[in-house]
Amino acid sequence: MPNIKIFSGSSHQDLSQKVADRLGLELGKVVTKKFSNQETCVEIGESVRGEDVYIVQSGCGEINDNLMELLIMINACKIASASRVTAVIPCFPYARQDKKDKSRAPISAKLVANMLSVSGADHIITMDLHASQIQGFFDIPVDNLYAEPAVLKWIKENIPEWKNCTIVSPDAGGAKRSAGVRLLFFLWFIIF
Repeated sequence: MPNIKIFSGSSHQDLSQKVADRLGLELGKVVTKKFSNQETCVEIGESVRGEDVYIVQSGCGEINDNLMELLIMINACKIASASRVTAVIPCFPYARQDKKDKSRAPISAKLVANMLSVSGADHIITMDLHASQIQGFFDIPVDNLYAEPAVLKWIKENIPEWKNCTIVSPDAGGAKRSAGVRLLFFLWFIIF
């Protein structure tokens, strides 16, 4: 695959390696470190001029540090003349803050969308957004992938009594997603 570079943020390097392996590519060289005052420093260790760059960084764990690292990596690639920068964010940070639920409350998901755009991202790939409306916060293309088909396949292959399973949600926000899985489960049961 010519002109494609994949870089890993520090949030989930195993996932990044699996993506690169699946595509038959090597992960790009990047060094991240912290200065003594806890500022994040990122050094892209190879040329990205004219390349289609993908940066894999999840918004979980140390969310604020991981988000800042992603923003810096995007900007570093953009100012190093990358042709296009796509941020692959399996768990979108601040997605639960997607609406104004009380006075003086921020819409933090919109702020994150703005920061990603301003840093230089040309495209976002994410999974199972808390609410589909978050896609509307961006002025750049967003692909919101759904895990339901993969989850159903895994359940069918790994749970012997899958036809007798109960799917539940840990909170009200996930209720729609779990209802969608239950519907697919029901259809799968009828068809097969």
